[in-house]
This record gives sequence, structure tokens and C-alpha cells, in this order.
Amino acid sequence: MSAKESIGVWLRQVRGPFLILALVLTLIGVATARWHGFVHAAHSLLLAAGVLLAHAAVNLFNELSDYRTGIDSHTVRTPFSGGSGMLQLGTTTPRQVACAAYGALLGAGAVGLYFAWVSGWPILVLMACGAVAIRFYTSHLARWRIGEAASGLTLGSFVVIGVHYALVRTMTADIVYISLVPGLLTTLLLFLNEFPDAEADRRGGRRHLVIVFGTRRSAVIYAGAVLLVFALVAAGPFLLNIPHEVRIALAGLPLGAAAAALVLRHHGQPERLVPAQGLNVAMVILTDLLLALGYFL
Repeated sequence: MSAKESIGVWLRQVRGPFLILALVLTLIGVATARWHGFVHAAHSLLLAAGVLLAHAAVNLFNELSDYRTGIDSHTVRTPFSGGSGMLQLGTTTPRQVACAAYGALLGAGAVGLYFAWVSGWPILVLMACGAVAIRFYTSHLARWRIGEAASGLTLGSFVVIGVHYALVRTMTADIVYISLVPGLLTTLLLFLNEFPDAEADRRGGRRHLVIVFGTRRSAVIYAGAVLLVFALVAAGPFLLNIPHEVRIALAGLPLGAAAAALVLRHHGQPERLVPAQGLNVAMVILTDLLLALGYFL
């Protein structure tokens, strides 16, 4: 296998396109830090690298667990769910994926330790919570009905809070509030992608929310959560020290509304949910980007 082919395989293995979320979440934290008067380009780039490694690690651990439990052998693969298929094809081996997963986790940990040293011990708390979520999401958290909440908190809200704190070295209520938006969006990204895999996940021992509540009630929960995201965006500037420009992120609402309508109509038909999954990804990335842009403006 050539170097170019190897890079392509590993980009698919780590679910490369989904790592865009890591960069966008980092950008929100950088934007809030800049709005508070702190700019450090080198530290911002280092934080982006750490968050990218953390997200790559969670994707690799997920792929490895789903291969070992047989979940990805029974899923209907879509561009947004069902795994990469690299392990099933034998393109990569479980040992290689495990080494890559732990390597990425250690790399993210090294970045976290550096910022704990330069910015303060709270980074250690956020880092420890993230490490637990990364390593044990698939094997434990997704079986305890808290996988979605834990991922949204640690791989959404805590990323924004952590990046901001690493650059500013203080934390205020407005940052905690605004971090709820990307946290919920990360949860929604995971939540909707669970719909097509629900039966395979159930066979593999998972107990996530779609399995617990069923697709009909989960569709209603999804639609309500979409409304909550944009209600938080709209209300934020009136409640706390948040710039009114963040309301530009309300431009993502039509995408969320369209996705919710499709989910409510086709919740039990996985093959008809692919357009909704695409709209969901677009809503998450666009809303996060516009949130960051609002702070930069």
C-alpha cells in the first residue's frame, strides 16, 4: 500500500470528515477568548491539534468496540452512520486501530497537560472527564443510557469551555451558557445517527436513548432539542454578557426544522432518514461556525 493510499485508509478509519466538528468547536472557544480580549495564535493552533486528536481517538475507540461486538457487521452503512467498514474489510487490523486510538488519546493528553501547566488545574478536570468519555463511551456509557449526554458535555461544551479557559485563564457565566449550544448540537449529531443503527446496537448490548424510548418518541425529543438550541441562541444576549451578533447562528434553524420534519415523518424508516442526517450535520456545523463568527464580528 502506497503512502497516499495509507493516508486515505486512515482518514476513512478516523471518519475524517467528522473531524471538522473538532475544528469548529475549537474556533468557538478561540472566538470567545478573542472577544474577551485574549489572542494567542500559537496556543490556538496547539489547542486545535489537541481537540482533533481527542475526536480522532473517540472515533477509533468506537470503531474498535463496534467491530469486536459485531455491531458494525449488522448496520446499514450510510455516509453518516454505520462505521467506516475498514476493519470489516481487513484493510486495518484491530491491533493497529487500538494503537492509533491510544496514541491519539495520549497525544491529546500531552496537549492538555501543557495547558494545565500554563493555564491552571481546571484544565486537568476537563481533560480527565474528556478522557473517560473518549475511552469508555462505546464500551460503558452507551450501555448506561448516558452516552449522548456525556458526549455532548465532554466533546461539545467542555471543548469550548476548555479552549476558552486555556487562552483566557478565567471562566464566566456567559461562556458556560453559550457552550450549551455546541454541546446540544454535538448531542444531536450523535442522537440522530443512532436511529438507523438502533437494532444492531441493541443486539450489541447498547442502551442508548433511541433504543430506550423507541424511534417515535425519540423523533419528538430530537425536534424539541432542535428548538431548544435556537431558543438558547436567541435568548443569550438578553440574559448574559453575550454579543447580539451571535444571533446570526439562527440562520441554521431552517436546516434543523427541515431535519426535524423528516425525522418526525420517517423515524421508523432508516433508509429515508439519510437526507435528515445530512441536514443535521449541516445544521450542526453551520450553527457552530456562525456562533463563532458572531463573536468575531
